[in-house]
Amino acid sequence: MTATAADELAFAGPAALADLVRRRELRPRELVELFLRRIESIDSRLNAFRVTLADEALAAADAAVGSDGPLAGVPVAIKDEMAVAGQAVTRGSRSYGPSETADAEIVRRLRAAGAIPIGITNVPELMIFPWTASAANGTTRNPWNPDRTPGGSSGGSAAAVAAGMVPCATAADGGGSIRIPAACCGLVGMKPTRGRVSTQPVRESWLGLTVFGALARTVSDSALLLDAIHGALPDDVYAAPPFEGSYLKAAITPPTRLRIAASRKLPPGSVARISADQRGAFERTATLLSELGHEVVERAPFYGAAAIEFVQMWMRGIYEEARHVPDHSQLERSTRQLVAAGRRLVPERRRETLLAGRPARTARVLELWQEVDVLMMPVLASTAIAAEGAYAKSAPVAFDRSSRFMPFNPAFNLTGQPSIALPAGFGADGLPLSVQLVGRPGAEDLLYSLAGQLEAARPWAHHRPNLD
Repeated sequence: MTATAADELAFAGPAALADLVRRRELRPRELVELFLRRIESIDSRLNAFRVTLADEALAAADAAVGSDGPLAGVPVAIKDEMAVAGQAVTRGSRSYGPSETADAEIVRRLRAAGAIPIGITNVPELMIFPWTASAANGTTRNPWNPDRTPGGSSGGSAAAVAAGMVPCATAADGGGSIRIPAACCGLVGMKPTRGRVSTQPVRESWLGLTVFGALARTVSDSALLLDAIHGALPDDVYAAPPFEGSYLKAAITPPTRLRIAASRKLPPGSVARISADQRGAFERTATLLSELGHEVVERAPFYGAAAIEFVQMWMRGIYEEARHVPDHSQLERSTRQLVAAGRRLVPERRRETLLAGRPARTARVLELWQEVDVLMMPVLASTAIAAEGAYAKSAPVAFDRSSRFMPFNPAFNLTGQPSIALPAGFGADGLPLSVQLVGRPGAEDLLYSLAGQLEAARPWAHHRPNLD
């Protein structure tokens, strides 16, 4: 196989690769070997992977000969907060427990669809911040510019997919951690409805703010992955509205005329400033939506105190996450500070009050969707910031840097709504721009339909970072 042919295969995407395997034009071992070579060649510059699973992946590939699943033979990277049998879940910390005895439900479903875990990707400690740098594993870098971050907390997954080291990867989003890395790296990232994808064996993370999903380079590949991983288990804390159709079919079926709200209004209390590049991406997308025949209106959700409530749930979630860390003395300074803040400022009674009040807060935000079908807005205030972000800074400094970078995302973790981040061109610095589409709970299929229409009108998958 020539170098050019290998590159084309590496960026072909999971749907195309699985089709080649099902038609016996490509063996799973050939795919695994291709991506292991790319990881060996590229990852020393990007640090996307905490560990590769070469022996396990090759053995799984040999066992997958003849597989006809929707992800037959497709290598996948797993974010380091999801259990892989035989591996430790470190959550980006220097202190972690023993190896897992069983796969997380999302990993089990991927394997059942034919996918082959090939490595575990880096995260910031306890998945707290929107950059991926930790004392345990160093700094993960953006393939479009290694001086910039791939985002966080699913930054390792995003860097791996954007660089063609894997066709797809798992991700999770507790305040933007699927959408932020997608936006930084020019990928598609669907944050599903709360309860759409089981988080088992973890029943609840960050008081239900966190949902599991995946990262891919195209809308249809993202939809294919959600088809493979969605579905609640009987003892899950949350369950999304039922869906019996095909997200992939939705992604290739244009929607009827929609009423779309367009807003770049910042939630109350935000001090972020939106860059000219991001404003331009937002305005071009609004124009394109109008040209596609949709009614675009200027509307914004009633956020109220959602930002304040999110921060309290976030801090309490960090405190609860840290309970599982064996040695707190090994935690980074900012993590220890946030753990202490969560314990002091959000005690058990306040925790219960926040959870009890969430339905009313959600209902106020959702009033907008009584008037419109979809909300379109930015993902980030700027293109990707410096690779280290505010790593090693105090918690107040890191929090301020985070909130100025990604003010648009946390409200929809509070409400549990689905939201998909989509590429929207490039900034003057050559880095990807992005917008997000937000829907009613359970409306992933509508979001995929509209996203697929945007992708067809404004293709992006042919753009790749220069890795020479």
